[in-house]
Amino acid sequence: MAAVTSNNSDSATLHCIFDPLCGWCYAAAPLVEAARTVPGLRVELHAGGMMTGANRRPITPQWRDYVIPHDRRIAELTGQPFGEAYFEGLLRDTGAVMDSEPPITAILAAESLRAGGGLDMAHRVQQAHYVEGRRIAEAGVLAELAVELGFDADTFAAAFAQHTGNATARHIAASRDLLQRAGGQGFPTFVLAQTDGSAGRIDIGPWLGRADDWKAQLAAFVVPAPSAAAAPQACGPDGCAI
Repeated sequence: MAAVTSNNSDSATLHCIFDPLCGWCYAAAPLVEAARTVPGLRVELHAGGMMTGANRRPITPQWRDYVIPHDRRIAELTGQPFGEAYFEGLLRDTGAVMDSEPPITAILAAESLRAGGGLDMAHRVQQAHYVEGRRIAEAGVLAELAVELGFDADTFAAAFAQHTGNATARHIAASRDLLQRAGGQGFPTFVLAQTDGSAGRIDIGPWLGRADDWKAQLAAFVVPAPSAAAAPQACGPDGCAI
């Protein structure tokens, strides 16, 4: 696996390169939530903009026929819920547009207002999309989700406006650069960066649907900061092997 150079930090970091409209990223959502509770580890999201610009697309019968088998497989493999409002509502709503950019902007805005708020928003937009069948590309829906998460409506609206456009574009470009440097092939890609600056990809495939096992194994691979007791090196030139 390709190694990635990372700046030294006081804590290890799990970098999650994802997209809010990626079904397999939704499959990995429980792993992200579990990682948030690992001592000595922080989680950072990097949204790659899978369905932005020319890749935006309206819902069509052809799209529905394409994604449903994948979604059924994700549900069977991981236990992640998919709602009837998604299968029989959103995926039949030909007025809806699949666009990753607005929910990415909402995630950035939420994080700017509250540490961990971006992770909360990412989880909420995935649930809104895949379970509730809501149009998460619409600013009004995203504003509703923000209020549900406890954000002040006006404060969130200002942050959303601030991160719309160039700020979101820069974030997407940086996320894609990280994906390339990590040698990732798509979304999601997870990179574990240790406190000594070493970093490498983690194959999450064996852990889908096994969040508790993943949490325990991930905790074992987090190398304590230099001031703490010595621990085995988890990531080397060939990346992380869990």
